[in-house]
Amino acid sequence: MSIIKYVFRRFLTLIPVLFGVLLLSFMMSRAMPGDPILAHIPQDYTWEQYLAMRHRLGFDRPLWQQFFIYIGNLFSGNWGYSVSINRGQEVWDLIWERFPRTLDITIFAMIIASFVGLKTGIISATHRNKARDTILRGFALVGVSIPIFWFGLILQLTLAYRLDLFPAIGFKKMSYTDPKFVTGFRIIDSLISGEWYFIWDYLYHLALPVLCLSFITLASITRQTRSSMLEVLQQDYVRTARAKGCREKDVINKHAKRNALIPTVTIIGLNIGGLLGGAILTETTFNLHGIGELLLRAIVDNDYYVINAIVFMTTLIFIFVNLFTDLIYAYLDPRIKY
Repeated sequence: MSIIKYVFRRFLTLIPVLFGVLLLSFMMSRAMPGDPILAHIPQDYTWEQYLAMRHRLGFDRPLWQQFFIYIGNLFSGNWGYSVSINRGQEVWDLIWERFPRTLDITIFAMIIASFVGLKTGIISATHRNKARDTILRGFALVGVSIPIFWFGLILQLTLAYRLDLFPAIGFKKMSYTDPKFVTGFRIIDSLISGEWYFIWDYLYHLALPVLCLSFITLASITRQTRSSMLEVLQQDYVRTARAKGCREKDVINKHAKRNALIPTVTIIGLNIGGLLGGAILTETTFNLHGIGELLLRAIVDNDYYVINAIVFMTTLIFIFVNLFTDLIYAYLDPRIKY
């Protein structure tokens, strides 16, 4: 089967997956305790005011009608309006104000985690049961064991408050205004507007959250890379390469590493989707005002449309990341036929 046919078939399978996710998120959000209508009416409201606002927001319709109206609006580009957080603001605008910051810390964290995790995993596997292996496995075990919010607090305490090397919270200096909005991505907008000092200030503020996310993520990448590399190093073709007199460096880089990367690519892909959709604790700890913090506020304030939109976007991210991961498999191992 060709790659094009495979991609087309995968896109067809997206339809029931997206429909199921939207249905579950819609029903579960409506089952949450609380009433968003109370955020739109005065505290000394009358029953008539409550019913009028309920009718205005469309919450008096049957749930199945609300769901299909929402689906129709969603795929026509209308993601709804915030009913609690920023009343009346379009959900898409509210999400796009925050999503670039989440994407930035995810990209930086995954670049660092992937580079360091692959290197440390290979070193650990090639020095099995030696001092390097023991030390690296210890760090990896710590990384996959500690809660991410606790590690973030430790970084704040040591590197921000005690040593005063990095800012503890926020993504910019309070005295700085945002660069002119063009794409929503602060680095790109700073380059376009020529205000380069925004870039350094932005990266300086993202140092601690990126360090926090990358350490937690590289721990799982290190463990998976070590496990895959140890398995590959036991294969016959590796022993044959060594018997033919190949240098150990060439055996690792040309024969073993490429095949060992296939399971690791899966871990990296899943981590990318997970960080984009679920950086709630990190963004809350460092006060980054990203998509994770927005989801938390939406849950607390019963902002149905914001919750459903973030779940929908997170689902799309996972799907496309997994599809891209499958395509990388074919590059790493030409024997894989779709």
